Amino acid sequence: MTARQDHRPLLSVVIPVHDEEGALPALRERLMQLTSLDGDVEFIYVDDGSRDGSAKLIESWIEAGDPTVLIALSRNFGMDIAMSAGIDEARGDYVALIHADLQDPPELIPQMLAAVRGGADVAYARRIGRDESRVKRALATAFYRLMERLARVPYQGQAGDFRVMSRRVVDGIRRMSERRRFLRGMVAWVGYEQVPIEYQRAGRVKGRGASYPQLIRLALEAFTSFSDVPLSVVGYAGVATSVLSALAAVVLLVLTAVGVVTASGYVWVLVAVLFLSGVQLMSVGVLGRYLARVHEEALERPMYLVDRIIRPR
Repeated sequence: MTARQDHRPLLSVVIPVHDEEGALPALRERLMQLTSLDGDVEFIYVDDGSRDGSAKLIESWIEAGDPTVLIALSRNFGMDIAMSAGIDEARGDYVALIHADLQDPPELIPQMLAAVRGGADVAYARRIGRDESRVKRALATAFYRLMERLARVPYQGQAGDFRVMSRRVVDGIRRMSERRRFLRGMVAWVGYEQVPIEYQRAGRVKGRGASYPQLIRLALEAFTSFSDVPLSVVGYAGVATSVLSALAAVVLLVLTAVGVVTASGYVWVLVAVLFLSGVQLMSVGVLGRYLARVHEEALERPMYLVDRIIRPR
């Protein structure tokens, strides 16, 4: 069934797209199986500044009669912002988030939807295995363990963005105004009943995933969004450094008084200066991350700009 404009569909599926032309036909074929659900479904593709033919391809599907919406952003704003744009336009009673690279199986959506319709507010897909390199798996495991220990939100294990949400969770997310977004953390922060659906994550069908610098930036955004532990660590480091410096000064004075240290005392001074400089630079870096977030919120720029929205006629 196709989603009509005069009523709310059962499910909106939000798919962020950035240079995914090679993977989109296979994704469309698998997503269209959801149209057999007992209720209307709309597919919302958010083109996040693609430089290939992704947007044109999606437009051709709309012209062919697919229950599809294209939201073309004015430039590349990032995946979490693109998903937020799709959530803002989603009209369904339930909203699913899924990436376009087919690492997450669309066939899992009916099971997740059933869990949400059965009483849960969020059904999130939790990975029990990853068809990825050992380095990437190790980094992902380290990130999730740190989030478990440091974050102020409920820990959901190795869960990505793939999930189905009820309308009240969606409305809660839409009320959040922050511009630097870690969407999966925001969904966890909302609370209500959230249940995991476990699955084996596949490799990408086409293209390449996020680079290691991009993943590191995502991790930094997650930590600064949902944890103030780095600020506490800096404070404790400052106290510890002061104590160690004072002890070193006492030891240096004693050694100088008994004649053990003469000119070599300058080495201790140099070590102390370098050590304190390193701690100060680290502290400034951590504070800078938080200050950058405050600065961006103070500018009050819109989260994203839309070039065009194309809906079925």
